[in-house]
This record gives sequence, structure tokens and C-alpha cells, in this order.
Amino acid sequence: MEAAISPVPDDVEALKALVATMARRAEEAEQHAATVAAELANAHARESAIEAVIAHLKLQIAKLRREQYGASAERSRRLLDQMELQLEDLEADAAEDDLIAEEAAARTTTVTALERKRPARKPFPDHLPRERVVVPAPCSCPACGGDRLSKLGEDVTETLEVIPRSWKVIQTVREKFSCRDCEKIAQAPAPFHVVPRGWAGPSFLAMLLFEKYGQHQPLNRQAERFAREGVPLSVSTLADQVGAAAHALMPLYKLIEAHVLASDRIHGDDTTVPVMARGKTDTARLWVYVRDDRPFAGSDPPAALFHYSRDRRGEHPQTHLAAWSGILQADAYGGYNELYREGRDPGPVLEAGCFAHARRKFFELADVVSSARKKSRGQRSSMTYPIALEAVQRLDALFDIERGINGTAPAERIAVRQELSAPLMSELHTWLTAQVAKLSRGHDLTKACLYMLKRWDAFTRFLDDGRICLTNNAAERALRCIAKRVSLCTPYSSICKHWKHVRVNNATRATLSGHRRFYRFRHQIGGADLMRCARYDLHCRKHAGFDEKSYRMA
Repeated sequence: MEAAISPVPDDVEALKALVATMARRAEEAEQHAATVAAELANAHARESAIEAVIAHLKLQIAKLRREQYGASAERSRRLLDQMELQLEDLEADAAEDDLIAEEAAARTTTVTALERKRPARKPFPDHLPRERVVVPAPCSCPACGGDRLSKLGEDVTETLEVIPRSWKVIQTVREKFSCRDCEKIAQAPAPFHVVPRGWAGPSFLAMLLFEKYGQHQPLNRQAERFAREGVPLSVSTLADQVGAAAHALMPLYKLIEAHVLASDRIHGDDTTVPVMARGKTDTARLWVYVRDDRPFAGSDPPAALFHYSRDRRGEHPQTHLAAWSGILQADAYGGYNELYREGRDPGPVLEAGCFAHARRKFFELADVVSSARKKSRGQRSSMTYPIALEAVQRLDALFDIERGINGTAPAERIAVRQELSAPLMSELHTWLTAQVAKLSRGHDLTKACLYMLKRWDAFTRFLDDGRICLTNNAAERALRCIAKRVSLCTPYSSICKHWKHVRVNNATRATLSGHRRFYRFRHQIGGADLMRCARYDLHCRKHAGFDEKSYRMA
């Protein structure tokens, strides 16, 4: 049954009172609706903030667990990346809900907007230029209208802004003149181009190479971005410029090679790189030779020289160092043995052992913490050997001495080593020999001991030469910058013809977009990178082979 409607009064004053009452009720209803909306917006903002905090804590817990328990499976890495992407979305949603809650709270006087705790923002870098924009001051007092105003100070608000990339075509005009006396034509010489008869300027070429080899952006993706900016360039056109620029960088590469091989002592190492082959994935190699004279107070700048090969045969380092002789700090790879041969032309290479490799073999057998963690998780833990633990302690004593003389002159390093390290090395040799006599031939500890004893001359050479370092870590550090997560399976072997010439931030491997089952990760780096690690280009779904032309020499 419908409620009875009150009759409308005929009296004018009564009508006015009724209208006022209805207006007041409508205003109260509107205020109530605004209050409810503000409270609801606050609730949504609070929920979004809580979800973001929970996701952040989950991500931190997952990272800590991985660091603690050493989980390194590909599935674990993908899970962390996915969690980071989810955290980004949740934080963006929380920021949007905060603004909605503030706008809703501004329409009511009874609800206070939710204030989400945010981490303090770091100040903008000092090297960024500052553009000062002064807001005109008032001419009179807004309170009393007086014009006697004096400056007390100022409030400065900094806003980060970016200048969008702009394109331009430079027209170089060379006027022709005819000589009235001899009828010859005079004209200024043509402008210099990095690439002969090239149309691309040096800034464009630098950007193209940096995006490809530094930011790991394939050429097809760059071409699409250029087209959106109004500059259509085909992939084949860009590939020609990459090859031509790599050829132009060859003299610089030769200078780096000459600088590295001019040193009497270098570090050598190699790492694997997967290469797509017909129906399978091959394992190729990247070789690095590092010159770093800083440990013995050398004044020459450090540099890294890279080479590429389809396999790990010993002929490759022998070719790389065919005209070089000196001290090579490297691991015990058998391919270097021909370099150490007496009678070698132009001279034998002296081997310097890496104590980090030797220590690692003992450390794996003495890792008490790792064994305890495996046992607590119900996994089969490897045995912990007191002999291995003592070996690690003996080697650590040598490392402690080296830290004190790092960066000093060779003569000073030799004096300290003869005084402090030589007795420790003598004791270590006696101790290792005694352990080998007690252990079985096939035991892991025996193999670790023999690793040093068989190469004792190489391991003791640092006592008489202050230029030699205790480890080969300089070469390993040089390889870390190319063994990145963004570097995937190489589509073609010819890639390294260009990669080794384009050296960005010490070194970086070219864009290596994976395809189908050739998907391979390299070492992990921090941060989510799912887009560049996808099996396909997530934007255009193009095969990495479309980028192959950039791997051809101009």
C-alpha cells in the first residue's frame, strides 16, 4: 500500500516553509551521500594501500628466502619478476585511490582523507639544470588592501620535467662558384660522415647503437617507436646503419686491443653464450682479456678486450694471444697450456694461479651453513669436512695480507709478501701434501688439494712479482656486465662481429631476443624484465630473425 502524500497547503507562507524544509532535507541527504562516498573512497584507498604493503612484504620475504636458501631455479626467478610486476600495479592503484579519496573528502567536512605512508622521495640529482620560474607577487595585501609589502622569503617547489626527443634534418648547403678567369668550379668539401655516403648523423647513430646494445632494444621495436614519432625507417635501413657504425668503430677496437696487449700482465677468462642453430641450441664462448694495473699502483687505464668463438677449443686463446708474451692470470683451463710451453714464439707465457678458484673448491666442502639449511629442509646435505674448513682459513689469511697492500707499488708488495705470505705458503704446501697422503685418490678433498699442488709454481709466482694479483676476479667482473638476464639466446653467430666493437658501459652484449624453446636466461639481475625476456616481442610478436641483418658487416 502506497504511503499517503501530504496535501500541498494553499497558504503562501506555508508553501515557503515547506520548500525550505525540502531544501534543507535535500542538502542533508547530499551531505550524507558525500560523507558515505568519502568513507567508501577511504576504505578503497586503505584496502589498496594494505594490498600494496602485503605484496611488498611478500616480495621481500621471497627475496630473503632466495638469498638464504640459494634457490636459483628459473621458475623462482620468474616468480620474483611476476611479483614485482604485480607490486607495481598495486602501488599504482593505491596512488590512484588516494587521489580519489582526497577529492571525495574535499566535498565533505566530516571525513578526513586517508594519508598513506609513503617512503621519503630522494631529492632530484644536483646535476640536472634548474629552470627558475617566479610567480608574480601580489601588488596589494589580500587582507586589508594595503600596498606596503616587504619580502620575507620564498617557498621553492621542484617539479621534475622531461624535454621530449625532437627530430630535425640538417641541410648542409655547399655553394658552387665559377671562376671567371679559368672557368674552374670552386666548392667547399663535403661534410664528414661517420659512415661513408651516410645519411645518419653521429647523435642518431650513437642513440641507435646504445638502444640496441645498451638498452637491449631490437631494431624492429626501435623502428616502430620512430614511426610513432613521425620518422618512418625500415628495419633493413637501421640494420645497414648498425653494420656500418660497427665497421667505423673498428679502429677504436684495434686501439683497445693494442692497449690491452701492451701490458706485461693480463687477466683471461671466458663464459658461455647460447647460440641458436638448426634444430638445437649450441654453446658458444665469449673470451675476455683484461688489463688492470691499479692493484700495483699502475697509471695506465684499465680496459677489457673481448673475442667470440663457436666452441672452447684451445686454438682460440692461442690465436688471440699469438703475438703476446707475459704473465697470464687465468683458471686451470687446458687450452692455455700451449701458451705456457717453453720455446714458444715470441716467448712463453707465465701462468699465475687464481686463489679464488682454489678456495672455491674447499669452500664448497666446508660450507657448514648450506649443509645445515639443506638438512633442515629434509634435503640430502653434503658432508662438511674440517680439513676443507682449515684450508679455507689458511687461504683467507693470505687474502687478509693482500687487502693491506692493494694499490701499492710492486716493490712494496714483494717485500710484504716475502715477509708475511711466503711462510704461510710454505706451511700450506706442507699441509696440503700431508692431507693428500692421508686421503683416498678419488676423494673430493684430494682433488681440491691436488688442484693447487700440481700448479704450485703458478700459485707461488706472486711472491716474486708484485704485479701479480692473488685472484682472477678482474676478468670475472668484466664478464658479469655481459652475462645479464636481458641477454638471451643469440639468434645468429655473426652477432659478436658487432658486439665486441660496440662497447657500452665497459661491455654489454647485444640484444638477444629468444625464440620458442631456445629461451635461455643468463645470470640474474635485479628488477622485473619480463617484457625483454619474453619468448616473443610482446608488442609486435616478431621473430628475432628479423633483426639478423644488423649482424652483417657494412
